[in-house]
Amino acid sequence: MSRALKALGAAALGALAWGTLVEPRLFTLRRHTLPLLAQGSRPLRVLQLSDLHLAPWQRQKIEWVRRLPQLRPDLVVLTGDLLGHVEARGALLHALRPFAEAGIPGVFVHGSNDYYGPTPKNPFKYLQAPSRLSTRRTDIDNAALTRGLVELGFTDLNNSAARLDVHGVEFDLFGLNDPHIRYDDADRMRAAHAELSAAHGSDVSAPAPVRLGVVHAPYREALDALLGEGAELILAGHTHGGQVRVPGIGALTSNCDLPLRQARGLSVWYDAEHAAFLNVSAGLGGSIYAPVRFACRPEASLLTLEPALG
Repeated sequence: MSRALKALGAAALGALAWGTLVEPRLFTLRRHTLPLLAQGSRPLRVLQLSDLHLAPWQRQKIEWVRRLPQLRPDLVVLTGDLLGHVEARGALLHALRPFAEAGIPGVFVHGSNDYYGPTPKNPFKYLQAPSRLSTRRTDIDNAALTRGLVELGFTDLNNSAARLDVHGVEFDLFGLNDPHIRYDDADRMRAAHAELSAAHGSDVSAPAPVRLGVVHAPYREALDALLGEGAELILAGHTHGGQVRVPGIGALTSNCDLPLRQARGLSVWYDAEHAAFLNVSAGLGGSIYAPVRFACRPEASLLTLEPALG
């Protein structure tokens, strides 16, 4: 065997070891600052957690999440695929309980893995088309998961809307259930949002609320629905940032119809009349059957909202 082949083989083994044994445990925090608040408002911090794909034995991940309240976020947004095992609900609620104990409000939407437990799949299929269709029966007790999150103080935004006062700043929040498995219902979300707006009325003397849209899988149609409701900021997950990224190229797949250049991090989503910041979290985990990350560290996002420059 030539030296070149030996070197290539050693590099491949090293990359495999790094991507399976090291990088999936290098949890990191991605920070952004956005000019979305009215003049005179103090900055607010929004913590986005996505795609934990949590298994009960993942103690390092659980403890990392439990320490996040030390960041003193003002609002926590969970963008789905929190579970990665059919018996992980207790571990997940344990991981999130410190937010409730600290009195930090939160909201959530579900992802497909909050209904379906993981199964072995050919990872190369993700390069061909989104793994969208599911013919299995749900094997996760999603109703119990929803109850558990609500009992911890998180507000359910699945095809719904809510209004929260966060340290004197009004947040107008609306969300969709997971488009990846076609559980989204934009008409139901719009109706809930319209009812909420009518109930609160409009005070022209008060600052406009911060309009935040939430969805798990950032399919274009779902993003357009949130944009049409007036979202100024849209939070999503699902893509894992590509999970395996090629240095200098980026993600090879977003597992949806989102452009690859937007598969991770902050960008802008817009149409002819509207525009919103879009943050797609690469998330904190992946399927237990594909425990690999390369050039795409597992992450949470901390978004600092500040007053726009006058």
